[in-house]
Order: sequence, then structure tokens, then C-alpha cells
Amino acid sequence: MGLKYIEPIKSIILLLLVLMSITFTFSIWTYSPQLAPIDQSKTVDISIGQQKDVKDVVKPYKFLIKYEEELKGTTDQIAIDKILRDMGTWKVSQLLQDPTEMNKVQMKEFFEQPNQFTLYFNGQVPLPAYDEILPIDEMTKKNLPEFSFDRLIVRWDPKAIAFEVHFINRATGIHFYGKANLADTTKSYQSIIMESEELTHYVEVKNQEPTYLAVPDEPVPMVQKTYYQEEISPGRFRDALFNDPNAVKRSQVDHNHEEFGDDHALMVVNTETKMLDFVHPAAEAREPAKPSDLLLDVIDSINEHGGWTDSFRYSYINSLSRYVKFQLFINGYPVHSESDASGLTEIVQFYGDDRVFRYIRPYYTLESSLSFNENMDLPSGTNVVQSLMESEDLDFSLVEELTVGYMMKHDLEQRIFVLEPAWFYLFKGTWKRYTPEQTGGEPFGLE
Repeated sequence: MGLKYIEPIKSIILLLLVLMSITFTFSIWTYSPQLAPIDQSKTVDISIGQQKDVKDVVKPYKFLIKYEEELKGTTDQIAIDKILRDMGTWKVSQLLQDPTEMNKVQMKEFFEQPNQFTLYFNGQVPLPAYDEILPIDEMTKKNLPEFSFDRLIVRWDPKAIAFEVHFINRATGIHFYGKANLADTTKSYQSIIMESEELTHYVEVKNQEPTYLAVPDEPVPMVQKTYYQEEISPGRFRDALFNDPNAVKRSQVDHNHEEFGDDHALMVVNTETKMLDFVHPAAEAREPAKPSDLLLDVIDSINEHGGWTDSFRYSYINSLSRYVKFQLFINGYPVHSESDASGLTEIVQFYGDDRVFRYIRPYYTLESSLSFNENMDLPSGTNVVQSLMESEDLDFSLVEELTVGYMMKHDLEQRIFVLEPAWFYLFKGTWKRYTPEQTGGEPFGLE
């Protein structure tokens, strides 16, 4: 082959290499391998029960309305909810603080005034959080104080049909008041003031100490209820509370206790009482919390896993220890547990740094009621007051409140919960059950 063919051959080879390179590059760009479909990991369902709004959890347990000549009231939740729905259309404005803190005598005199109604709350309600239930106008909200109340009083002027709203903290005597701007004044006056004349007749208790008490003077119809012992699998709470449920180990501690734990948290389960106690030590916070933020954070944290398995209501807060408690209610009545089963009817949470630090609660659920519920009449409030006043074992001047509720008894052998209707009285911060045989009563937990 002559030298004259070498250069053309080189050019042809170079062209072929370039064409091959372009072909390989294009095939790489356009290549789509036929891969087998990858199974998606199953997501864990952590919606245990219901989610609830603030208005479903922060509720008054009693409504009392004072006319010129009569005192009426109710603990019926349907009637109270109707009043709250109407108030939800109002706007509170021009909120001011009374410069003088009330003492007990002044407070009693205030509660005794006519042309007003009062909503009773178990716990101290942070005012900024209550804005979701009783709206506050935007201008007032900008300077809203971090203040808590346990009595909400609405006063009306019968001539002008104008309404004032008063928030009172009975523990401190601090008092805020403002103007209520009603969406429909005539409608609210009719549905709350006029229609409440049909409610149960109440009487004021005249005792020697300046504590305002009012009770119904008629027997109270109640129903004793019995429920099957049903439970939610603790494994569902494990999935909801631990960062990685797959890393959690389960161990049997003894006949009635199990533990679920990983390197960060521990959950102890009492299989007899149907209670669980979860703790995440690294989340502990030592700084006090703002009460309104704390309450809303705890409600949100329980909503995250649908933790409202029954009708629990807000009942107590301690912003220093970042502690919030919720009480079980049935048909609008508080449910207490016996002293040897304290906490059986409560959800307790300590909220830490942006998450739960400690969480104590039951994992039973009261969904299935047995058919042999029993109707009964509890004695009137006036009869109970008379009995307590006559007791030699009780200083009645220290009684702060009286209300109807349920005592829960857990029958382990029959695997049932029995809810017995009873009167309860608040004595030195502790709820006690009234019994005619033992007037001194028994304590059921600190409020």
C-alpha cells in the first residue's frame, strides 16, 4: 500500500471513532432501564382517636344566671354549648384591668349582683387561648395580657340591652373587663337571657365565710352507667410517641407491667389499670412557659396522634412545671376515680422543648355501654349543703364549690367500669365525694 493511502485511511478511522462516540453518548442519554417496581414502605397510622379544637377541650362545667328576683342555672352540656355558640359570634373590645385586686368579700358581692350570668371553669383559662372561643377584636388582641381566669361573667343592661364581659381570677383577685359587641343583640338577648328563665331553680348558700356558692334546690336526675373494659393497643401509642417505632424494644417487667423503650425514651404500661407513662428525658425544659402557649402546645401535641379517646376536658395548668391536666367527662359531668386508682380518669402532660417530655394517661376507652344502666335521683344541692353544715368533721367555711359528677369503679374480675353518680365538693383544693354515711368524704386528686 502506498504512502498516498495512509492519510485518507487515518481520516476515515478518525471519522468512524467520532461517529461511534456520538452514538454511545446518545444511547447513554436516552437509555431507560426496565426496573422492577419498588414496594413503598407502609406508613404507620398514628391516629388513635379524635382530634379536637380548643372549644371542644376548654369548656365550662356550669352556667348560672341571676335575674332581679330569681337565680337559674344548669350543668346540662347541650344547653351550655348552645350559649357558647351564640357567644362565639360576639367580639370583646376595650379590655381593661381593674386597678384594685378583689378580696373574697368583694368577689362575693360581685357574684351576687343581678342581671348577669356566670360560666364556671375547673381550671385557670389563659385569656389569649380563649380568643378561639370568645373572639377578641384585633385592636384589643395586640395588647392582650397573659392573664388567666376561672369565672367569666356577662352583665347586661336591661334598658339599653348592652353587654359587658368580666374575666375574674378567684385565686389572685385580678379582674379584667371589656365591652361585648354582639352580632345580633336582640337574638342573643332572647336565646340566652330570656330562654334561660326555663332552667333549673338555684339558691345561694348563706354561710359565714365570703365564698359564693349556689346549688339547685331540686333532686338531680342522673344515670348510673356501666361500660365494657375496652382498650387501645399500647403498640399504637408506641408508634405515635417514639421517633422510630421499629427501634423500640418491648419487655415484660412483671405480671402487670410492660416496658417499651429505645435509646431516648421509655413507656411503662400497667396492664391491670390500663394506664401508660411515657417519658422522653432529653426533652425536659426547666424554663417556665407562657400559660396560653403551653395549653395550646399540649392540645396540639395530643391532636398529633388523635389522643382524645374519650371526652376529656382541660382542668388544670402549672406553667412553672409546664404541667397540664385534662379530666374525663361523661354527659357533661366530671368523672373521678377512687383514691387508690388516682389518675385513672385524667390525661396529664409535661411539655418540654418543642415536644412531649412526660405523658401519663389511660389507654382504655368508654365506647360500649351496657344496657342495664340505672336511673336515679341524687339529693338536691340544698340538702347536701345542710348535711355538710351539720357535720362535726368538716369546716364548711372551707368548701369552695359543689357539683354533681361520677365516681368510676374498675371491676377487674368482670372487666367493666361502673360510673356511680354522686355529689362532690371542693375542699382546700381537693375534690371529695359526699356520702351521707361519711360526711367527711374521701379525696380524689388535687385540682
